[in-house]
Amino acid sequence: MPTDLVAALDIGGTKIAGALVDGRGRILLRAQRPTPAREDGDTVMRAVEEVLGELTAGEPWGLVRAVGIGSAGPVDASAGTVSPVNVPGWRDYPLVERVRSAAGGRPVELVGDGVAMTAAEHWQGAARGHDNALCMVVSTGVGGGLILDGSLHPGPTGNAGHIGHISVDLDGDPCPCGGRGCVERIASGPNIARRALENGWLPGPDGDTSAAAVARAARAGDPVAVASFDRAAKALAAGIAATATLVEIDIAVIGGGVAMAGDLLFAPLRRALREYATLSFVGGLAVAPALMGTDAGLVGAAAAALRAFPDATVGQLRPVANR
Repeated sequence: MPTDLVAALDIGGTKIAGALVDGRGRILLRAQRPTPAREDGDTVMRAVEEVLGELTAGEPWGLVRAVGIGSAGPVDASAGTVSPVNVPGWRDYPLVERVRSAAGGRPVELVGDGVAMTAAEHWQGAARGHDNALCMVVSTGVGGGLILDGSLHPGPTGNAGHIGHISVDLDGDPCPCGGRGCVERIASGPNIARRALENGWLPGPDGDTSAAAVARAARAGDPVAVASFDRAAKALAAGIAATATLVEIDIAVIGGGVAMAGDLLFAPLRRALREYATLSFVGGLAVAPALMGTDAGLVGAAAAALRAFPDATVGQLRPVANR
């Protein structure tokens, strides 16, 4: 039986997943509930507690020394609170305190979901072996995280690397975050589809207006669909180039539903990156698709907990202030 176990929670607007993960990143036990995203905060928390209840029921729970949480954001790791945009019942919700209580006083590490994905890709995925990396999730939104000098860099609140809200078009469309021309406003799946529709793309007989449908049309040669993906790729390239120039990353790893478009996204992205990342110290920047898939949130939350609490033991669990 492995003795280096942590519990992991991956909390989003659609599902709440949990797992017991060992020190090699192997998932030993899983649990999942749908997120009651439109209900009040305590109802959402009961779903989290049900997931934890499944994890605590088995014999391995006695060997768990910490809990890692990757949550949709914004998160505030310094305060232990979350305010996910897609879970309106949670605003400044004291998630760390509630999870710590449900987990028998074990220490809890909270990071944003983009940071969790980054931890997973660095530990087991496409960023493995890279000391300086940006990892991104391009899906309904655009999030990310940073590896700097070989270590996860979540920042004081757990949101460092949130590339989706870097402005790449100073006079661009207003973004729900309050800014203008953000990467997310241009490159997320819904915005790829929105732009295609606004420019005359017509969905097929099934009426599907998703980014996946735009991708199918682009593969079939629809010029408006192709242009919408090209625009998204340029926005991503501009954000990646700015990040690389600031902190000298050597690889950008991209996952999420939009990345499943493959070369429709990656080919124009790499072309645009050659135009934007022109200084000598970022000229060799690599771009790669993510490898961890749907397990990234759980494995990354576990990695964050192992990093944060290397000395926590099952016999001497220590409460940690503001975690």
